[in-house]
Amino acid sequence: MSKIITISREFGSGGRELGKRLADAFGIPCYDHQIIDMIAEQYGYNKDYVSHLSESSITTFYPSTIGRGFASTGFIMTDSVEIAGAENKIIKELAQKGDCVIVGRSADSILSEMKPFNIFVYADNESKIKRCRDRADKNENFTDSQMLRKMREIDKRRSTYRSMFADGKWGSKENYNLLINTSGKEIKSLIPGIVKYIECWMNQDK
Repeated sequence: MSKIITISREFGSGGRELGKRLADAFGIPCYDHQIIDMIAEQYGYNKDYVSHLSESSITTFYPSTIGRGFASTGFIMTDSVEIAGAENKIIKELAQKGDCVIVGRSADSILSEMKPFNIFVYADNESKIKRCRDRADKNENFTDSQMLRKMREIDKRRSTYRSMFADGKWGSKENYNLLINTSGKEIKSLIPGIVKYIECWMNQDK
């Protein structure tokens, strides 16, 4: 049975780190920003431009153009749709190659026919703010309220983006095989238990 694992996560919950450590524990590749690099290389876009128009940005343009075409938004809308399609295609190709962990990008919905093991990572606001501050640039001076607002905006965009690919609310327990609360926890200390859980789950499906 293929070991395809997807990681959906609240901003600041440590989902990206969890995905990378989980992939290392299983000895399989982890795909995150690499997908942006692949799109840029295959379609001739600038990497920063792809990053800007991918998961967080297409939803800004998409709802406002339904029913009236793409003309009013120009190349940005056209590029956004092409990038979303390319992302979808690349995610499927990566999963078809073999075992892997894919972080974000609605991979749980895109790969639903392959029945991946879907994880949702979340945490309380205090823990998410601390993680954001620990990895922030030294010149970043967001207040706690500003950081919370930013986190909510990013999570809202992720939820809206996922709704474009599947029914079911982003973060709802019925859409995942495992929900992980990282509040106040060191990510690497959680990995052994998660690995055992996934192995037990997959062994029962054989």
